[in-house]
Amino acid sequence: MKDIVRLGAGSGFWGDAADPAIELLEAGELDYMGFDYLAELTMALLERQRQKDHTLGYVPDAVDLLTAMMRSARDRGTRLISNGGGVNPQAAAAKLLERARADGMGGLKIASVSGDSVVSRLAEFRAAGVPLAHFETGDDGFATIKDRVVSASVYVDASGIVDALDAQADIVITGRVSDNAPYVGALMHEFGWRHDDAHADRIGAAITVGHLVECAAGCTGGMSSRFAEMPAMGRAGFPIVEFARDATATVTKLPGTGGRVDAFTVKEHLLYEIGDPSNYMMPDGTADFTTLHLEEAGTDRVRLSNMSGKPRSQTWKLMIGYMDGWIGEGLLFFPWPDALGRARKAKASLLERFERLGLMADDIHFDFIGVDMLHGPAAPEPASDLNEVGLRVAVKTKTRDEAEKVRRACSNLWIMGPGGTSFGAPLKPRPVIAAWPTLVPRELIAQTIDLMVA
Repeated sequence: MKDIVRLGAGSGFWGDAADPAIELLEAGELDYMGFDYLAELTMALLERQRQKDHTLGYVPDAVDLLTAMMRSARDRGTRLISNGGGVNPQAAAAKLLERARADGMGGLKIASVSGDSVVSRLAEFRAAGVPLAHFETGDDGFATIKDRVVSASVYVDASGIVDALDAQADIVITGRVSDNAPYVGALMHEFGWRHDDAHADRIGAAITVGHLVECAAGCTGGMSSRFAEMPAMGRAGFPIVEFARDATATVTKLPGTGGRVDAFTVKEHLLYEIGDPSNYMMPDGTADFTTLHLEEAGTDRVRLSNMSGKPRSQTWKLMIGYMDGWIGEGLLFFPWPDALGRARKAKASLLERFERLGLMADDIHFDFIGVDMLHGPAAPEPASDLNEVGLRVAVKTKTRDEAEKVRRACSNLWIMGPGGTSFGAPLKPRPVIAAWPTLVPRELIAQTIDLMVA
């Protein structure tokens, strides 16, 4: 058993850069590398893919990157843990197995972890008395959306990852575990921790460091309010955690890589996407960030100590995705002189076209790009005549046919609109998938692993 475990972050989202992850694998002397790919509504998109083709439903980027890394990772003794299995981790693992065999990687052990996808169990939960109330609004009207549900995934803990690592898996691919679970699972396996009161502080520490690095470059200078000071962010280094058996840790990165690890970048990401800092509730436990002691320990090295936590809760988050209409969208651009005036006239013209076309809209939203797209009503009136202004319109409708009217109306302004009006390609209507967050008793959720050998 090691006294210090080296963890690397290989991805922070679906679409993250692959080259910093490969660089980190090859030079980081890592024991484990974790990969986070899933966002709130990604699961609904993946579930729709799986329903069309039972061999899909995972994140293709995740499988491609794990494929590119598997030989180097085995040579270096680095075990790879990814939630890129989406709603079909078994299919992702099967694809990895196929590629491992084709590449002559005999003996490679690949485990999938499933049990988080519960779209077929919602009626069972309701029959068992689980209300499935919206936990942000308190709305108990789940029955009004039940026939439009396309996905339902529980944010599960690291238990399945621990079981897979205990079974000697070289690669573990999961569904909707919590974002920090790949790191928590590696540490629980390595140090023999269990979900009990005796290990609550240590698991709280693991959750804390997992939260810090789960967005990869997020704690090495990305998204920072000091971004202008960050060197060479186009080749930013992904973070490394040196986690000690006593539940202290150091966050760092590879020498010579872009970005920076200092007390400020770590503090910024510690506060990212949290509510109560004393109760950061995750499926594996609750981290308390208020006890944390943080200090710089050298160039690009920040040491963390006195991390703490509380036992896990009796309920887990269940994110349900459901169909909620369609979006019709248009994008137009207008030149100087009087660019903003032209855009405003185009907005009025579009509203007239919507009326003539009999558009039935649930909501209509306009942005003047370069003026108020980010700040909305708080944006001041421009002090001068702008070089160019864009107009974006988004309309929510109940049907695709109604959303198609938005594209048609925008296209009408090719000639009906102000002189100099410019367009990109007309935007096709797209379905709206809304989120219904709720809670489910954790005892109703069982994770299973499937271990395959190349």
